[in-house]
Amino acid sequence: MPNEKNDVLNAATTLSRNPLGIIALFIVLVYSIATLFAATSSGLTTSEKVPLIYFIIIYPVLVLTIFTWLVIKHPVKLFAPTDFKNERNYIETIQKEVSTATSLALAVKKDSEPYTEINVEEIVKTVNKALSGRWEDNKTWRNHILWVDDRPQNNIYERKAFSELGIRFTLALSTDEALTEIENHRFAAIISDMGRQEGPREGYKLLDTLRQRGNQTPLFFYAGSNAPEHKKETEKHGGQGCTNNAQELFQMVTKSIILGS
Repeated sequence: MPNEKNDVLNAATTLSRNPLGIIALFIVLVYSIATLFAATSSGLTTSEKVPLIYFIIIYPVLVLTIFTWLVIKHPVKLFAPTDFKNERNYIETIQKEVSTATSLALAVKKDSEPYTEINVEEIVKTVNKALSGRWEDNKTWRNHILWVDDRPQNNIYERKAFSELGIRFTLALSTDEALTEIENHRFAAIISDMGRQEGPREGYKLLDTLRQRGNQTPLFFYAGSNAPEHKKETEKHGGQGCTNNAQELFQMVTKSIILGS
């Protein structure tokens, strides 16, 4: 019996070291109390026991649902560094999450709030101090994006956010330059602005040319409009998306090239 108690205490101590374990301990405690109460409630009438029985039946289903949501939405936050076989992996995971979030947040806010290149570099540099080296990108077309824009300096933070996922970029300043790159290289996706020095609808010109040539590389417009009519027109031309929001662009493109949808 003493050994069993020690085993229970050791298990509880281990679980209490990370958020997921603490949640599990709380769930076990609540369910144990409810079960114990049900087993010793011989003095209660049938109608009084019904709510307790419902609780015992529904509670595990509710807990499983919440656990599933937590694991899907917040996988990193549920574990402590000691839960990883190599604590460096934990640090690297956190670093990528923070760097991506930082770059994406600056990309979203850049049009409404002052920003400088120094600020984001300092933030990312601070997180990078935890690592002695950088993760090397996989040099294949599957993580290679062509970004077509005659003002690439306007998309610095968007590219930083993508780069934290291991995505590489080739930049093109014009439609002709983009078509040349596409002839010589294969890309997982193409991001393009709409109006350039050549004309106000160069984005559609690029898209139409690609589709006429049988090239079905996913193409997304990152332009000054997020209007429904422009989204519909993009679909009509054979494009995969149109937005002026950095977060929406990030979601669309990563879904396309990482999940393959």
